[in-house]
Amino acid sequence: MQKMDLTFLLIEDDEIERMKFSRVLKQNKQSHKVVEAKNGEEALEKLKDTNNLPDVILLDLNMPRMNGLEFLKVLKADEVLKFIPAVILSTSSNHQDIMESYKTGIAGYIMKPLKYEDYTTKINSLLTYWSHNELFKN
Repeated sequence: MQKMDLTFLLIEDDEIERMKFSRVLKQNKQSHKVVEAKNGEEALEKLKDTNNLPDVILLDLNMPRMNGLEFLKVLKADEVLKFIPAVILSTSSNHQDIMESYKTGIAGYIMKPLKYEDYTTKINSLLTYWSHNELFKN
């Protein structure tokens, strides 16, 4: 089974978290492309270019200006963008956040663990899953 190289839109306001994500890709020689946005508003600007849409959106919930749930509601209301899978990457274990995210139409919810080794394991699993997903097969 051939693995696909994908484009991820990582929406994360914390620079350390963005660096950590990139480090996991580099350490595991992943060739996926990562486009970064610091908040939901910046992400929506990037998504206006419908010729360069990401394959998967990775999204933090707690961000300034436009939080993750607000972004999701805009995303899922758009006739083109609503089909892009969105996965939450958050430190929030709040059951209400999780349920609201799924109600809004996310494809997954991953809690960011404190230990880097655990984070690496979760991110690698996420990347493996999406790079083998049937959605991206021609």
